Amino acid sequence: MKFYTEYLWFNTEKKREYINITSTLNSILKKSGIKEGMMLVSAMHITAGVWVNDAEDGLLQDIDEWLEKLAPYRDDYRHHWTGETNGDAHLKSLLVHHQVIIPITNGKLDFGPWQQVYYAEFDGKRKKGLS
Repeated sequence: MKFYTEYLWFNTEKKREYINITSTLNSILKKSGIKEGMMLVSAMHITAGVWVNDAEDGLLQDIDEWLEKLAPYRDDYRHHWTGETNGDAHLKSLLVHHQVIIPITNGKLDFGPWQQVYYAEFDGKRKKGLS
């Protein structure tokens, strides 16, 4: 079995941001030479996530509004007692999860017709990694 690891780094301009990383993952896969198997994409921070879904701006807005509704920013999160102010970002990460596994077939990410991979940042404006 062949393995290949590469890290991506993000420093978003906004606190919440969604970045389509599909083309980057395709480039990494090509560089790896792997033809069959699985790709693990994992956010290395507990206030970020990764998901597979449609690449459509209206859907991204819907997802953002849905996440904010389920886990809104509030001043009274117990987590804020530690001095942090990102309790909502931790909850949003739980909702979208921190990793995805993508099948690889014939050297390509084996997706359905509309599927794309997104890095979801919930506490941005600082350097964070993805493996």
